[in-house]
Amino acid sequence: MVWLRPHLRPRSLLVLPALFLLYVLVLIPFTPGIRDLRRAKVDQPAQIYSADGKLLAEFRPTHREWVSLKEVSPQVIDALISTEDRRFYEHHGIDWRRTASAALHTFSGDRQGGSTLTQQLARNLYPEDIGRSQTLTRKLKEAITAFKIEAVYSKSEILETYLNTVPFLYNAYGIEMAARTYFDKSAGQLDVLESATLIGMLKGNSYYNPVINPERALARRNIVLGQMVRFGHLPQAKLDGLQKRPLRIDFERQTEEPGRAPHFAQQLRKWLITWADDNDFNIYSDGLVVRTTIDSRLQTMATQALALQGNQLQGIANAAWGGRGGCVNADADLAHAFIRETSDYRSLRNSNLSDADAIKKLSADRTFMQALCENKTRVQAAFVALDPRSGQIKAWVGSRDFTQDPFDHVQQARRQPGSTFKPFVYGAAFERGAQPTDTFIDQAVEIPIRGEEIWRPTDDYAPTGRPVSLRDALAFSKNRITAQLMQSVGPARVARLARNMGVRESHLDEVPSLALGTSPVTLKEMVSAYGTIANDGNHMEPLLVTRIENKDGDVLAQFESTPERALSVSATHKLVDVMRDVINRGTGTAIRTRFGIRADVAGKTGTTQDNADGWFILMQPQLVAGAWVGFNDSRVTLRSDFWGQGAHSALPIVGDFTQRALRSHLIDTRERFDTRETPSPWQTMVTRVKTWFAETFSKAPKPSAAKQTAAPKRAPVKRAPAEPAAEVTEEETPPPPTFTTMPPILPSASSAPAVSASDSSVAQ
Repeated sequence: MVWLRPHLRPRSLLVLPALFLLYVLVLIPFTPGIRDLRRAKVDQPAQIYSADGKLLAEFRPTHREWVSLKEVSPQVIDALISTEDRRFYEHHGIDWRRTASAALHTFSGDRQGGSTLTQQLARNLYPEDIGRSQTLTRKLKEAITAFKIEAVYSKSEILETYLNTVPFLYNAYGIEMAARTYFDKSAGQLDVLESATLIGMLKGNSYYNPVINPERALARRNIVLGQMVRFGHLPQAKLDGLQKRPLRIDFERQTEEPGRAPHFAQQLRKWLITWADDNDFNIYSDGLVVRTTIDSRLQTMATQALALQGNQLQGIANAAWGGRGGCVNADADLAHAFIRETSDYRSLRNSNLSDADAIKKLSADRTFMQALCENKTRVQAAFVALDPRSGQIKAWVGSRDFTQDPFDHVQQARRQPGSTFKPFVYGAAFERGAQPTDTFIDQAVEIPIRGEEIWRPTDDYAPTGRPVSLRDALAFSKNRITAQLMQSVGPARVARLARNMGVRESHLDEVPSLALGTSPVTLKEMVSAYGTIANDGNHMEPLLVTRIENKDGDVLAQFESTPERALSVSATHKLVDVMRDVINRGTGTAIRTRFGIRADVAGKTGTTQDNADGWFILMQPQLVAGAWVGFNDSRVTLRSDFWGQGAHSALPIVGDFTQRALRSHLIDTRERFDTRETPSPWQTMVTRVKTWFAETFSKAPKPSAAKQTAAPKRAPVKRAPAEPAAEVTEEETPPPPTFTTMPPILPSASSAPAVSASDSSVAQ
């Protein structure tokens, strides 16, 4: 700057600091605000309540239990201050001496960190806002946020927040969960060795992991003890003795309680995060109170019913697959296919072992095979129930055991629905004017598909050549009749109706075999669609939440489903009436005979190819419940034509649940479906004209004048127009449920399985 005039040189020296200060001021709005800091300190997770007021879950960001500073061992604090920030009580967010020293060491090639506890807290709390890249901008943001924290928090509050938010591996966040995980005790019970071990992990959790790397953890613990001696928190005389002692880890991974409805809570969390983001709320810190549609009593009944049936079916599966670890003996080819899909097999192949040698080695490993076979042959099941009038979901069980299998078979799993899809075919036919009494000939069916390919749907008996009514065809789940009806209605129309009724997320192939449920769908979609049938043809979108409140009880949002007409009232009434016969005399009679349910119910069983999936859905005016049973791998089945059917695998779950719900009066046994035929305007007009014509031109003799005079006077009576005979309904004179045998043209109900094993057969 020799070319500058002398009086300008001092000013030029101020340019760089001024620009730096300006840059700092520009960054301030891009760092977390004081309001965010206060929210971060006060951890208020969203609380999830059932419709009957029971706490279902709390949505925490991590597995953490907040403890106050006075509940933490003082030796933890001494170890932390000595090791991480010895001038913590002297600085205001940044230790300038330590920062300068770290910079000098870094420039000389010995890289050191200079962050204070407050800076570390800022980085831990706001990684997205501050970033983690090694840049000047990140360090400045960190420093600005640290100053803000010091302005908002006291030193004790900073320590408390730091100790409750720092991670310790194994999903343990905060000092309390760390103490439980590594030493099976609370944070207040930690001694000096345990405190030094945990604080030592902060330099690098994985590198100083006392479970995997005990030698490194021990060396790091001793360094922490040395720092405590150096800064006066531990007597020098004790150091040698303490450093010679072993780690003595008592490790136990901490798991969260699954709660009453864990799969439901899992799906709700995803939905709530989206809602909160759209409405500028945080589900982890804003103290939201979420009122859900779940009834905790029905949820308990569903869980118990599913567990009971699941355990019984597991015994059958174990016997079918040769007991624990015996899948090789039951089906060697399939067991070898399972082995080839494992990481162990791939590792052996990568080490140049041949396929045969890898299979042989792993097959001989009893522990490996037992774990593999148990996993593959574990029976899975799912259940969901909703109120068809509102769409509110009342119970949701996604698997037999959430801790063992958190995968949700209600919402996430897509499986072929088999014959439970047939009501959409019959509903589409009734919508076009078909009647339950219409018949098709029970004959061999051949339907061309995809060029020269032929689809030949079959039943479990040979064609009889006799007419079968639509009522009997659905009641006894006849594939050949349903396939002919599908040809008459058309796959596109059936698929459109299914989507309108509730099957809206899964893709439906518009092909003839769709009639027998060959397109995979979710249990939630199917139960939602059956809810449309139970709700007079009006679809109600499934609802998880009724309202959301803030921590003070103010309502932030309310939710309800609006009805959408999917099926005409007349067609719905016919369909419900026909599906009653499934329960009264068809494939679902166990609802009456085994579970003694006398309420007005209708439903449908379903079984897929080779008995891979068993389904059953039951409708009652106030509740629709459905269950699916199978295995995670569809190649595995119960290997039984009896137990593999939905009438024997899935129906008992729904039957047990419904029986419990009725006995507890959570649903009204007196409620009945209104299936009266409502006359059209044209029918009403014709009836009135006929009545008027008959009364006007009647040829009946009139009474004589004398008799007219003698007759006592009566008040005039207004006569309503005559109603069609169809108006006399079951609701007016309800007959008891009948359990009649099948017509002679079909096999008897006792000899025929509930649903054919080839329910969804294609081109065989």
